[in-house]
Amino acid sequence: MSKEIKPLSFKTDCIKGISQKTIEIHHGKLYAGYVNKTNEISEKLGELRKSGKVTGNQIYSELRGLKLGETFARNGSYLHENYFAILGGDGVPTGEVKEAIEKKFGSMNDFLEYFSQCGMAARGWAILAWDMNEQRLMQYNCDAQNHGGVWGCIPIIAMDVYEHSYFIDTGSDRAAYIKAFFENLNWNKINQIYLQAREFSLNL
Repeated sequence: MSKEIKPLSFKTDCIKGISQKTIEIHHGKLYAGYVNKTNEISEKLGELRKSGKVTGNQIYSELRGLKLGETFARNGSYLHENYFAILGGDGVPTGEVKEAIEKKFGSMNDFLEYFSQCGMAARGWAILAWDMNEQRLMQYNCDAQNHGGVWGCIPIIAMDVYEHSYFIDTGSDRAAYIKAFFENLNWNKINQIYLQAREFSLNL
C-alpha cells in the first residue's frame, strides 16, 4: 500500500512568523518529496526482493543503497507529519502533557528554554518524544532523519530546524524561527498525541 500525503489541518496564512510561502514549499514540495520517495523506494525494494537476485554488500550494493534511503525518506515523512500536525494553534500549553513537561523540566519556561537551545544545537531536528523504554518524556536531537533517533520512541513535538524551515523568513536567525514555532503550536493536538503514545506503551 502506497503512503499518502497528509493534508495540512490549518490555513497557511494563519501562521505567525512563518510565511505562507515557506509552509507551502515545506509541505507541498519537501514533505511531499519524502512521501513520494518512500513509495518509490518501497516499490524498488519489492521488485528487487521478487527478482531473486538480492545481494548485499556493506561497502556498496543496490540493496544497501535502497535500505539507507528507506530510513531517511520514511523517517522524513513521519517527522514532517508530526511537525505539520502540531502547528496552527495559539501556542498556549495545556493538558496532561503540560503537567508532564513541568514535572520533568521544572517549569514550562525551563522546558521552552532548554528545547530552544537543543534546536540551536541540532542540524536537523529537535524532538520531544515519549520513550516507551523509559516510560517518560525524553528530548533527543538528530542531525538527519536516520541519525540520532532512538528505538521505541514516539515523537510528541518534532521541530524541524533545517534551513528550509525558516531561511526565507528569518535568514540565518534560527532563534526567531524557533520562537515563532512555539507561538504557533497546537497544544490540544500535542496533548492528544502524548496521551495516545503513553496509553499505547503502558498497554504493551
